[in-house]
Amino acid sequence: MEKSVTEENKAPLIGQRFRGFLPVVVDVETAGFNCQTDALLEIACIPIIYDEQGQFIPGPSFQAHINPFEGANLDRRSLDFIGIDPFNPMRVAMAEDERTALRRIFKSLNEVRKAQHCTHAVLVGHNAHFDLGFLQAAIARSGTKNQNPFHSFSVFDTVTLSAVMFGQTVLARACIQAGIEFDGKEAHSALYDTQKTAELFCYILNKLSPHLLDSLVTEP
Repeated sequence: MEKSVTEENKAPLIGQRFRGFLPVVVDVETAGFNCQTDALLEIACIPIIYDEQGQFIPGPSFQAHINPFEGANLDRRSLDFIGIDPFNPMRVAMAEDERTALRRIFKSLNEVRKAQHCTHAVLVGHNAHFDLGFLQAAIARSGTKNQNPFHSFSVFDTVTLSAVMFGQTVLARACIQAGIEFDGKEAHSALYDTQKTAELFCYILNKLSPHLLDSLVTEP
């Protein structure tokens, strides 16, 4: 039977690809390396979906500037490196507390997850366990476990994928190898790094992963 135009142009669902997991690229900016004691300052998340041609593409982005939690350590060297002043008046005006920020972002991610017929999200990151550690610590502090869509320990790490694909482990160098523009002046912004990691992840998957779209049954 011939497919209708609508069916032909309908994108496949990610829920059919990664054992029901929705890949979500995450990057955090922090005031140190200890997820239990150091402040989470920024987070950005981008789910990965299919386009109509069955290619992996970045979905919508969700981000937040976050006020340091009470008693958080703020390492001056880390702040200088990432270029964030937690007490800049403009930043303070737009920043949210951890609970508000995570609940808002998780709500949006869960909407994408359900639309893609996925059971959980799986964190994608460049050195993914660093991001997962800070995310989990913030979830514990903010009491947002019930809204959290992420698998508790599984990740996709673009460091490993980049090493396999390009022999590179640095995000900027891997992006350059993939022909993805990377502006070092924009690096260490959670949203920018998430966007570039998402582009890199999609590039690698589209190059290496057989899609076998004929075997995917698009949900009505």
